[in-house]
Amino acid sequence: MTTVLSSIKLRGVSDIVSYINDRPGIRGRAGIIWWLALGGLFLDAFSNSALSAGLGPMTRDLSLSTGEIAIITSVASWVSIVFNPIGGWMADRWGRRVPIITAKALAIIGALLAAFAPTFGVIVLGRLFVGAAYGMDFAIAIALLGEMTPKKFSSRINRWQGIWYTAVSMNLVLAIGLYNMNVGDSIWRYAVGAAGLVALALFILQWRYMVESPTWLARKGRLDDAAHAMSVIYHESFVPAVVAEREIVRNLANRGVRNVALIFRGIYLPRTILATTIQLAQAIQYFAVGWYLPIISLSLFGDDFVKASAGSLFFNLFGIVGGFSSALIARRLGLRIPSAIGFTIVAAILVSLGLFFDTLPLWLAVALPSIFILCHSAGPGANGKSVSTLSFRSEIRATANGFIGALGGIGAAIGLTVFPLMKASYGLPTTFLILAIVPTVAAIICFSIKWEPTKSLVPVDEELDAPNFKDDTDHLMTGAIK
Repeated sequence: MTTVLSSIKLRGVSDIVSYINDRPGIRGRAGIIWWLALGGLFLDAFSNSALSAGLGPMTRDLSLSTGEIAIITSVASWVSIVFNPIGGWMADRWGRRVPIITAKALAIIGALLAAFAPTFGVIVLGRLFVGAAYGMDFAIAIALLGEMTPKKFSSRINRWQGIWYTAVSMNLVLAIGLYNMNVGDSIWRYAVGAAGLVALALFILQWRYMVESPTWLARKGRLDDAAHAMSVIYHESFVPAVVAEREIVRNLANRGVRNVALIFRGIYLPRTILATTIQLAQAIQYFAVGWYLPIISLSLFGDDFVKASAGSLFFNLFGIVGGFSSALIARRLGLRIPSAIGFTIVAAILVSLGLFFDTLPLWLAVALPSIFILCHSAGPGANGKSVSTLSFRSEIRATANGFIGALGGIGAAIGLTVFPLMKASYGLPTTFLILAIVPTVAAIICFSIKWEPTKSLVPVDEELDAPNFKDDTDHLMTGAIK
């Protein structure tokens, strides 16, 4: 006896979103795609931190000045500022799959150039490619995660933060291992080369398993392609409804880069302010403090490379705990309140380090950076990207992520550039005090804006009559800001 499976008819975006939201988990091909998107974020963190543990050896190896260190460490972030919106625009115009795979190719080129660079200039060129890959990938991967995640599991997007710290920790373990292999001051070359191998593996896997986002396809009016993608991902038979039964896609954002203007009007303005604040502030505080933990460890544990790297690894373990815990915290408290609380604690820690750094007992000098990383990763470090991707409808999601991510990239570049210069001019304690201003202001804004994307009345992709911003009454269709 032959069993005939009935086909599932798709009328438009709402049917796709409803099906995804009704899933009991993220399994099968959907799970593979989900984790491959997170794998791209692992690569971004691994590539970004590849120079962190080896910064001291690289400085000696190439006899770098303070200004050259600032350029090498920050150039990828400056480039990502440009490529965040470019990647978002590409993903909203041509889809998620091709740009996300292209980012891996750029990462491979950047890693090869830097690993075998004979001069300072070639390293900078390699980091330009890494920055382009990082900027493109982050905007697209987070958007894809938002579209592949059932509403009830939306807090799981925050797992990217745990993945980030896992990548950073693996870099530190690699650095310690390479040090014990007596490779000398070339440690940083091996770390950068390892990032290239990760990029190559992801390139192959994403090329093989990635499928275009069905939600994006449907929002673009490509329902036949969306049905095919759903069939591949979920191993069920999906068919497009006849033309007369299909939902009409209204107010489609099809103005390319000019779609950025939409996120500054109507219901999207406070969401944009909130997401931008969290991304910008968390980037400054992380890349000014967290990225330089190996250097801070040297101040705490002395000039021994292994001890300093082990100390930095210890700090980052708190990031892994906080990053993976952020999903549970977000599920219970949302994204906004944990961000506000995290910023508040980080500000208090920076003030404490600034006032008492030289007189703190060692246990407390170790405890404070640990709590800093824990509260950062459990709150604002994870939530900025999630707030961004969950606050906008499908065909402008990657564009919004790209633009807001570019502002976050500015924060990262500021942190990476300013920290070594301020440390050299004012010393660590004063630098901590100045940096405390950033999370203080961010906490105030987070407490003031009430939008909470995990508790919105209507899932973003069900906004079939999404606002075209001709007036301010669009909250009647999409759920009021709460």
